[in-house]
Amino acid sequence: MAANAFRGRGLGVLLAVSLAWGFGTTPCRADILNHSSAEFASNTGAILYIGAGIGLPLLEDGSLGKNRALRTLDSLGTSVLITEGLSHIIHEERPNGSGNDSFPSGHATGVFAVATTESQFHPRQSVLWYTGAALIADSRVTLRKHYTRDVVVGALIGAGVARWELSRPHGLILAPLIDSSTGAFGLMAGGRF
Repeated sequence: MAANAFRGRGLGVLLAVSLAWGFGTTPCRADILNHSSAEFASNTGAILYIGAGIGLPLLEDGSLGKNRALRTLDSLGTSVLITEGLSHIIHEERPNGSGNDSFPSGHATGVFAVATTESQFHPRQSVLWYTGAALIADSRVTLRKHYTRDVVVGALIGAGVARWELSRPHGLILAPLIDSSTGAFGLMAGGRF
């Protein structure tokens, strides 16, 4: 029963915990989380996390695996495209001064898109997916690559786009490749003759 209650509120609870943890976060917080751990989470860890989100369905989900991997990739790609577009329009300087693409965080967007889709497919793993996403997002603040608001908005975009993608029978950008009924994938063509 507790698992069912958590499933419905899981994203909200984990996002609230992440926000509460992050509100005390300022760009000079590098002493709390070891800098090398933050570097790992932000770089190699993020790549491994996203790779696992796309690859695990292929290993765990049998005939649905290819379709679920494509849906995860669709959520990730769509949300990151939105975030990249916003960052090029807004031009917010990073806390460390390394660029003008701070808002919103692409890392947070991507990992929360993956966490949301994988949590939908594997509800028992949702705590792990959202915890990993929160740690990667926090590493971006710790390393002074983003402000807290950048990762919070990125997380909301990633989770929101993933929910939107999952609500559509064939996804968003990769719709021609996603089959909503059989878990198969391939190209669709349609028209009137």
